Amino acid sequence: MSNDLLEKEIYEEAKKRVAAKKDFYNHLAIYIVVNIGLVLIWAFASGGGYPWFAWPLGIWGIFVVYNFLRDKRAIEKEVERIRKEQS
Repeated sequence: MSNDLLEKEIYEEAKKRVAAKKDFYNHLAIYIVVNIGLVLIWAFASGGGYPWFAWPLGIWGIFVVYNFLRDKRAIEKEVERIRKEQS
C-alpha cells in the first residue's frame, strides 16, 4: 500500500472521528439544556410534586449512553482495521 494512500485514509478516518465527537457533544449539550429546562418547569410549575421530568431524563439518557458506546466501539473497530492494513 502506498504511503500517500495510507495518509489519505488516516486523514479521512480522523475527519469521521471528529464529526462523530462533535455530534455526540452536540447531543449531550442539548440533552443537558433541555433537561435542566424540564427540571425548572417541574420545580416552578408543580411546586415539587411528582417528578415527571425523570422519565424523559432517564429515557433520553439511555440513548445518550448508547450513542457514546456505539461511537467508541466503531472507533475501536476502525483502529483494528487500520492496524491490520499496516501489517
